[in-house]
Amino acid sequence: MRFTKGHGTGNDFVLLPDPDGQLDLTPSTVAALCDRRRGIGADGVLRVVRAAKHPDAVGYAGTAEWFMDYWNADGSLAEMCGNGTRVFTHYLLVNGLAEPVDGGLPIATRSGVVRAEVTAGEISVDLGAPRITGGAVATLGGLTLAGTAVDCGNPHLVCVLPASIELAGLDLTRAPGFDPAAFPTGVNVEFVTSAEPVDGADAHVRMRVYERGSAETLSCGSGACAVAAVALRDAGRTAGVVAVDVPGGRLTVTLDGESCWLAGPAVLVAHGEIDLPVLTG
Repeated sequence: MRFTKGHGTGNDFVLLPDPDGQLDLTPSTVAALCDRRRGIGADGVLRVVRAAKHPDAVGYAGTAEWFMDYWNADGSLAEMCGNGTRVFTHYLLVNGLAEPVDGGLPIATRSGVVRAEVTAGEISVDLGAPRITGGAVATLGGLTLAGTAVDCGNPHLVCVLPASIELAGLDLTRAPGFDPAAFPTGVNVEFVTSAEPVDGADAHVRMRVYERGSAETLSCGSGACAVAAVALRDAGRTAGVVAVDVPGGRLTVTLDGESCWLAGPAVLVAHGEIDLPVLTG
């Protein structure tokens, strides 16, 4: 099996070229690929397949040529991945599978078609306007933290930490607790603190995230969008630019009331082949 390894602010992925949808990709194969000791190691797998060749995306084939078939590290499927979409787009461009177009390159995902643009060495993707859907709580160790539920095409729970709790001190080696009735398919949980002002941003925050199916990751693009929506709401704004610092770097989120643009670096670091019988045997 051929593969490419890439990342966006440390949120890393194994990309599998499969334009005609011929790979027999299974949850166990995905989990083996993402294993950091016995496999390649990643937060998830991005299968690069034409929308017309995948049953989950054939309905988008008239709008987008390519479908980002995204799998979490544990082999479960996910609707959307912001950083993954940016890395996926970079892969298409580098390999001559697509070219930048006016209005953004359309990419099909399980949550719909999103658009990506290349600007100033970064790749930006319009994930659509986040929807704040209500309040909820997360539990972590002995802490119970108030949060805000946000739909970014996938589910998020944004918990702004009180001043008495340090972001760096949180133990995210275990999954946070949440109400399964509120999040029946699971949820990505973001923990957030405010940060000093930075030029060009209306707000600046720091974030850590526990992603469903992948544990703590160095970055989460859709999570950054959810956090930005809550930060602007708390500042009494509906639009603006938010700098979101994650352990893997900085993402910039721009909301205008209709769109949510996620911008940051996307890097391809390796290409190769892996022996599937050895990996899964």
